[in-house]
Amino acid sequence: MKRYILFDHDGVLVDTEFWYYKAGERALADVGLTLDKDQYLRDMSQGSGTWAQARAAGIDEQTISRQREARDGYYQEYLRTEAIEIDGVVEALAELSQYVRMAIVTTAKRADFELIHEKRQITQFMDFVLVREDYGLAKPHPEPYLTGLERFGATKEETLVVEDSSRGLNSAVAAGIDCVIVYNDFTKAHDFSQAHHRIDTLVELKDVVVT
Repeated sequence: MKRYILFDHDGVLVDTEFWYYKAGERALADVGLTLDKDQYLRDMSQGSGTWAQARAAGIDEQTISRQREARDGYYQEYLRTEAIEIDGVVEALAELSQYVRMAIVTTAKRADFELIHEKRQITQFMDFVLVREDYGLAKPHPEPYLTGLERFGATKEETLVVEDSSRGLNSAVAAGIDCVIVYNDFTKAHDFSQAHHRIDTLVELKDVVVT
């Protein structure tokens, strides 16, 4: 039985992956560039994303910096106005809290994370949260999840990572931690061959944890 769970955030606990992509798409459209979704997903799996296509199209760094700020603003607009809840998450976390200790390890920026959770009930079940500002190297590097292990004082063997992307899966694998992939329509085409388990919803996670 596992004693600790390190959750990814976007796409696992809240349905935000699509809106982050749409914000980037909108920011590049402002400068006349169409963001290719399939290429974006390939780039994202390697730890990059929107700006890889911008650079490939010859957009200069000053413009990219300006449009990154625009993207961040668009994203926060979506976070305030779009439905990003995933059904059953709070109930699943409430049940899991009877068996394990839990935390969030996310590449989300602190400002976005705090905006998302102003009026939600998810963080009450977490021992701690690590956002992008809390570690040096982002996923797929193992540092985020190794930092989570250190915070818990947990071993790799007694810990489980829950992810929805190949970038996150690769981070967990590099850290030596078993990883469960939960279905997310936006990342469903990613390579999850190294996953320990695959589930459709977080409700199923209890069966993985207690076996």
